Amino acid sequence: MSEFFDPYNADRPLMMKCTCGRDHTLADHHAEVVADEAARELRARSETAEFEAYSNEFIEATLVKAIFPHDEERRRFLRAVGKGTAMAAIASVLPVASLQAMAQDKGALEKTNLKIGFIPITCATPLIMAHPLGFYSKQGLNVEVTKTAGWALVRDKMINKEYDASHFLSPMPLAISMGLGSNATPMNVATIQNINGQAITLSLKHKDNRDPKNWKGFKFGIPFDYSMHNFLLRYYLAEAGLNPDTDVQLRVIPPAEMVANLRAGNIDGFLGPDPFNQRAVFDEVGFIHVLTKDLWNGHPCCAFGTSTEFIQKNPNTFAALYRAVLNAAAMARQPKNRELIAKVIAPAQYLNQPEAVLNQVLSGKFADGLGKVQNVPDRADFDPMPWQSMAVWMLTQMKRWGYVKGDVDYKAIAEKVFLITDARKHMKDLGMEFKAGPTYAKHTIMGKAFDPAKPEEYLKSFAIAKAA
Repeated sequence: MSEFFDPYNADRPLMMKCTCGRDHTLADHHAEVVADEAARELRARSETAEFEAYSNEFIEATLVKAIFPHDEERRRFLRAVGKGTAMAAIASVLPVASLQAMAQDKGALEKTNLKIGFIPITCATPLIMAHPLGFYSKQGLNVEVTKTAGWALVRDKMINKEYDASHFLSPMPLAISMGLGSNATPMNVATIQNINGQAITLSLKHKDNRDPKNWKGFKFGIPFDYSMHNFLLRYYLAEAGLNPDTDVQLRVIPPAEMVANLRAGNIDGFLGPDPFNQRAVFDEVGFIHVLTKDLWNGHPCCAFGTSTEFIQKNPNTFAALYRAVLNAAAMARQPKNRELIAKVIAPAQYLNQPEAVLNQVLSGKFADGLGKVQNVPDRADFDPMPWQSMAVWMLTQMKRWGYVKGDVDYKAIAEKVFLITDARKHMKDLGMEFKAGPTYAKHTIMGKAFDPAKPEEYLKSFAIAKAA
């Protein structure tokens, strides 16, 4: 039987592609059925006492991690005040400024009908899966998740208030808040959607040219100027001695068009989000040169955020959104759920990708395009903590490559945009001030330590940067 027309089937309308009566292919119909079954199973798992306990502990651990990014600091505090006092203090704290996400008595929602934008990439997994799994509706929210064509459109729709919240590239709220590439509009990052989950993918014609020192003249695709993809690719090329502004061409290409441009020979490669790195392998037009986790393990990619105005006007609604997305992140972090999640987000209304491609990305067991099957369980992961130190690093790269001029108040901007707990202030108010080291986490990028307390010193350490 044809998937498209079956003129001799008495049970099927001649001009319709599917017996269900909807105008989609039989393959699309099968994908939706599989996705519905997977969503039912995941919903059932989410309603167990085991998952509820896991999710609550996950959220609490996220908050404790925010307060004490260094484990030894956490241990000193617990030894100083005791577990009971520490738990009481943390329970009394808002997880982000003006946000009652952990409050037992949930306030009345100011707005229940919400529109959230997303780009169809695996980075948006928690935000997307929260919809079919009912995590939004459990919080009393009627959410429409809307597929969006590109990042500039996401930015514009957020500024114009067409979207209430959105999937962002994690540097975007910094740029929008600073008025880089748009009118300045205060935005906030509430959670990181995913960590790792990117790669440098090259055309198969370059499989014998793996040394980036030989890539002068290459054309690369990136999804947006204010993206980790752009900053990590620039960093990688500069470490190899290439100036990304003069020795190669960087072209902004929507993620969904990257594989087609690679196939057409318009670019030599791209540093892009999954699933398109794996899709290039699946379509036999490219290979995965390096995972970005091998450049910076645990780096942020995308974020969930909204405008500062929305949070101020709708604190309880935002708290409900925060809970829904954190619950989804808790489920996405469990490897046992990844295969089902791939089925849930595969259909056309979400990622519109083969389930096999998504499963390779989320499971970390994947074909690399060079004849090998790799096993990297944390190829993509979901840690929601919006470290302000990550924001400081992004700001250093914006300045390094000329996106921002003059002096930058790194700490003030990071703390204004990347929402994180103000627990230490609350502890002081409760008479439990604890003197310890800085709360900013430190990171290592391509073997080089980044101290967020010394951003200008870090900037001056690079041999290659954009000329002033």
